Amino acid sequence: MRTKATIENYLFVLPAVLIFSIFYIYPFYKVFTLSLCQWDGIANFNFAENFVGLRNFKELLFQDRVWWQSITQAGYITLIALTFQNAVALALAMACDRDIKGGNIYRVIFYLPPVLSEVVVGLVWRWIYDGNYGLLNHWLYNLGLGHLVRDWLSDPKTAITCVATIHCWKGFGWGFIIFLAGLQTIPRQLYEAARVDGANSWQMFKSVTIPLMIPVFILVSILTILGTMQVFVLILSMTGGGPGYHTEVPVTRILASMIGSSRFGYACSQGIIFGVILLAVSFIQIRLSRRMNKA
Repeated sequence: MRTKATIENYLFVLPAVLIFSIFYIYPFYKVFTLSLCQWDGIANFNFAENFVGLRNFKELLFQDRVWWQSITQAGYITLIALTFQNAVALALAMACDRDIKGGNIYRVIFYLPPVLSEVVVGLVWRWIYDGNYGLLNHWLYNLGLGHLVRDWLSDPKTAITCVATIHCWKGFGWGFIIFLAGLQTIPRQLYEAARVDGANSWQMFKSVTIPLMIPVFILVSILTILGTMQVFVLILSMTGGGPGYHTEVPVTRILASMIGSSRFGYACSQGIIFGVILLAVSFIQIRLSRRMNKA
C-alpha cells in the first residue's frame, strides 16, 4: 500500500516536473552549453568545433566595460525605483486606505499605468521628451524656463534619469496595490487604541504601520529589484540604449550581442552572469528579511 501511494504521489507531480524540465532545466542546459562556445547563430552548431571554454566569461568579466556600465545603470534605475517609486506607492496606498469619497475610482486610476503597453508608453514619452517639438520643452518655454530646454533623451546627463522617472511612473501602480492590501490587513483597533493614548499620525505610522508592514515592504522591494533590473521594452522603445551606451541595461546588451554582433555564445554567457547577479541579490534580500522578521 505504501508503494502504491508513493507511486501515485509521484504521478501527480510528474506533469509539473516535466513542464519544469522542458521549459527551465533543458533551456538552462542549452544556454550554459552555448556560453562555452563561439557561435554566430547561423552556421551548423558543433560543440567540439565551436568550444572555446571560459573565454566568453573572461572577456565579459575583465574586458567588457560596456557590460558593467549597463549593470551600473540598471542599478541606478533600481535605486530610484526602490526609493521614489515605492515611496509614492506607499503614500497613495495610505491615502486610499482611508474612508474617502471616490476611493475606488482613485484605486483604478493609480493602477492604470502598469496595465498600459510598455511600447506605447515609451513612444508617447519619447515624443514628450523630444528636443524639437516635445511637450516638455513647450511647457518649459511657456513657464519662462527656456534655459532648461534640451533634448532630454539625447543628452547623456539626463537620458538615464528620464528613463528611470518614466519607469517609476509606470511601475508604481502594482506597488500601490500590494501596499494597499497590506494596510487593509492591519486591525483598525490598533490605530484607535494608539489615538486614545494620544499618539499623532506620525507616531501611529512609526509604531503601528511600519512594524506590521515589514513583510510587505520586503516583498515589494524584492519584486522591485528583480523587475527593474530586467527592464527592457521601455528602454528599447524610448532610447534603444542610446545616446552611446548611456541607457544600456543588461537585457539590451544581451540582445545587442545576439542580434547586432551575432555572438550567441557571448550573449549566453552574459545571461548566465546576469542570472547569477539576480540570484545573489535575491539571496541577500531573503537573508536580510529573515533577520528583520526575527528582530
